[in-house]
Amino acid sequence: MFDNYEGKNVPQVTFRTRRDHEWVDVSSDEIFKGKTVIVFSLPGAFTPTCSSTHVPRYNQLTPAFKQHGVDEVICISVNDAFVMNEWKAEQKADNITFIPDGNGHFSSGMGMLVDKEDLGFGKRSWRYSMLVKDGVVEKMFIEPNKPGDPFEVSDADTMLAYIAPNAEKPKDVTIFTREGCEYCVRAKGMLNDAGIQFDELVLNRDYTETTIRAVSGMSTVPQVFINGDHIGGSEDLEQYLSKEKAA
Repeated sequence: MFDNYEGKNVPQVTFRTRRDHEWVDVSSDEIFKGKTVIVFSLPGAFTPTCSSTHVPRYNQLTPAFKQHGVDEVICISVNDAFVMNEWKAEQKADNITFIPDGNGHFSSGMGMLVDKEDLGFGKRSWRYSMLVKDGVVEKMFIEPNKPGDPFEVSDADTMLAYIAPNAEKPKDVTIFTREGCEYCVRAKGMLNDAGIQFDELVLNRDYTETTIRAVSGMSTVPQVFINGDHIGGSEDLEQYLSKEKAA
């Protein structure tokens, strides 16, 4: 079993970070003092669950967290600064601050440093998340102590449900476009004006015409999907947004 640090201060350590090709030491106080911070910690950069789910969802929900009093969302892993910076860039996780716990001092101080030598990882952090206010842990979500890499309670949705149970979550939106398409530009403009974040897939770069026909039954663009529903083209999107606004 792992100790729960709720009601306790976070460890006082110095993180060795890299900014603009220079070493920058960052203390625990600089990160936590006078702030409300979410931390999620995980076994390693570029690993499957961390890259496919843990980081992307926290990045997506960070604006919602900030609407409910959170100052910063931080990802901590027992990796060096170079790896963490490259991982952030690869993930396009601009909403999150990535902090390297290269020597494992913070993870050890939290009682979360574990042996992953069977995977060739050495010492790494157990997966957990926590809400920290002015350096004091208010809430922790610690993954169950069982074999493998459980991912059941430290996710972003669980944290948001704790902080703001009735918070509206961002929509999951993807738009299929092509270069030079004026209707695609119009559709993206409408989404931006509505404050809706979206992923864009561009023809012959991210997909082929076969793909758009397979998923939408159409060969024209744009094609917009929201929360799993096929909305359609720019005119269909305009009608959808008008109904949303009127609701």
